[in-house]
Amino acid sequence: MQGFGIQAAGAIAIGVTALFRSRFPAPAYNVDPAASTPAEADLVWRIILMFGAVPAALTFYSRMKMPETARHTALVARNAERAAADKSRVLQVDIGSKEGLEEEATTMGPPPFGLFSREFFRRDTPAGHDVDTLIALCGTVPGYWFTVAFIDVVGRFAIQAVGFLMTATFMLGLAVPYRQWTRPGNQTGFVVMYALTFFFPNFGPNATTFIVPAEIYPARLRATCHGISAASGKVSAIIGSFGFLYLAQSQDPAKTAHGYPPGIGVRNSLLLLAWCSFLGFMLTLLVPEPKGKSLEEMSRETEPAAAEP
Repeated sequence: MQGFGIQAAGAIAIGVTALFRSRFPAPAYNVDPAASTPAEADLVWRIILMFGAVPAALTFYSRMKMPETARHTALVARNAERAAADKSRVLQVDIGSKEGLEEEATTMGPPPFGLFSREFFRRDTPAGHDVDTLIALCGTVPGYWFTVAFIDVVGRFAIQAVGFLMTATFMLGLAVPYRQWTRPGNQTGFVVMYALTFFFPNFGPNATTFIVPAEIYPARLRATCHGISAASGKVSAIIGSFGFLYLAQSQDPAKTAHGYPPGIGVRNSLLLLAWCSFLGFMLTLLVPEPKGKSLEEMSRETEPAAAEP
């Protein structure tokens, strides 16, 4: 759905921009730079941004109407009767007796432990606009489709590791011969390589980053840890987006965009991104493989809590 969301965002941006241009015509920038951006243009990005609040509000409303998961209600809240009722309502079947959930809550639910407790770390620390829309259509969305098709075949670990490694490879493919890519006639090849750097993150870490956290953490802390994982990814995306904008500026102060300090250049920035992708590959070696395992096995809910010294 994230891939379709990216496409929808691009379509909305194109539509609002086209509507604005038809309503407030202006000369081209090379004809009259001052008049090419009318005052009403300041409303365009605000309108586009406001559209992003619509799915967020709908999601919030839907979540407030959803019951808590039966696992959390039974194992954490220790309310087997409520868990059975919620499960019956969601599945639209009569669960009947709640004895199974009661037994699960009493036999499988270890004593509570906190997010920063020693028990949590023992269990869960491994041992141990149009162009953007086109790229999303050609690279991002197919990457998600491949993930859906193969995630239960090759596993989460393999998809994430290969995604990081191939992203690093294609970043190097853009960075090392960067001057060759900037020559006339090579733009198509550059766009293809660039689209592949979107395909493999989405057939890889951009998908597993919200799949794996939902599977490996214990029920009592799953939503909290999933939120931390998701927020960390978004913070990294913000840092990467704004950081690249500054880092990609020319090292020559005379060639930088207006208002920006000198950076390290596009080539060096791509090399840095390749290194970050390789670092992600190395960190993936610490991630457990949840394929074929139940949530209880992955979160080790069946294990008794270790005695505190």
